Amino acid sequence: MNDIHLSRRGVLRTGGAAAVVAASGLITTRAWSQQRKLTFAWNASAFCLSPVVVAQERGFFEKNGLQVDLINYTGSTDQLLESLATAKADAAVGMIHRWLKPLESGFDVKIVGSSHGGCVRLVGVKEAGVTDLQKLKGRTIGVSDIASPGKNFFSILLKKNGIDADKDVTWRQYPADLLDIAVNKGEIQAIADGDPTLYLIEKRNKGRYQEIASNLSGEYKDKVCCIVGARGELVRNEKPVVASLVRAIVQASDFVAENPNESARLFAKYSPKVPVEDLQALLGTLTHGHHPTGKSLRDEVEFYARDFKSVGVLKQNTDPVRLANHVSVDVLA
Repeated sequence: MNDIHLSRRGVLRTGGAAAVVAASGLITTRAWSQQRKLTFAWNASAFCLSPVVVAQERGFFEKNGLQVDLINYTGSTDQLLESLATAKADAAVGMIHRWLKPLESGFDVKIVGSSHGGCVRLVGVKEAGVTDLQKLKGRTIGVSDIASPGKNFFSILLKKNGIDADKDVTWRQYPADLLDIAVNKGEIQAIADGDPTLYLIEKRNKGRYQEIASNLSGEYKDKVCCIVGARGELVRNEKPVVASLVRAIVQASDFVAENPNESARLFAKYSPKVPVEDLQALLGTLTHGHHPTGKSLRDEVEFYARDFKSVGVLKQNTDPVRLANHVSVDVLA
């Protein structure tokens, strides 16, 4: 794990401050006669979303003229996007792997910013001989949700490596805290999930698992994972407000990239079951220095749309270019 953390930390450090400076006006705060109130939905149990806490606790929202009420949302992504489309919330953050399919269905929600890369990993059970992608053939992979980002992403990665994710492997769903028990029973030989679930499983079973891949592997090492979306009406009518929100998240993400220990301390109160030193180690595995906006973000949305279409997550008649152009908006332009 240490080698993995170090290599990813190197990725994290590249392009952070430069990306912020390069984006037009990205570090400029906006003066409002009165702070604009917004509701922002997020999953408070997801440590990777530490920038949301940092933006609130370190005043990045306030510096950008915003008063943000955080809503802890743990429902399905379809419900989350519906809450945005119907103005129950103004904006939200979540994994692009979950968002593209419902956005294809027509929710009036726009992708306006991003936070970081990382979030999902695939580990194999060493004693079962699952130590690389090819050894997954004929095996069963445990997931916490059959429509999870892990299943969607690794289905794509398997296909790119000549493995049919529907025929060559079996996917089986378990509650996240029972995944290692399923391994003990011999029911699964690999796990596709996110941290801290996998981190804690590996910590309890030192040396038992081997990381096979993550969504920072290969061509994905510089791709975003968690994106910021806003309700379409807000983007159309109050673009400067949305731009201020995007700036705040970008600034907070850069803070996390440069100050993982302090960020972990701030987030710790939302994750009492995970020691702060573990949160610090976990934040070092993510690329909070990579948070594309504008055309760069639109291009990544198109990249993922092509991937998801290739494995049937998106409809075969969906045009990835048109979808990316429709759901992505450059609010900083």
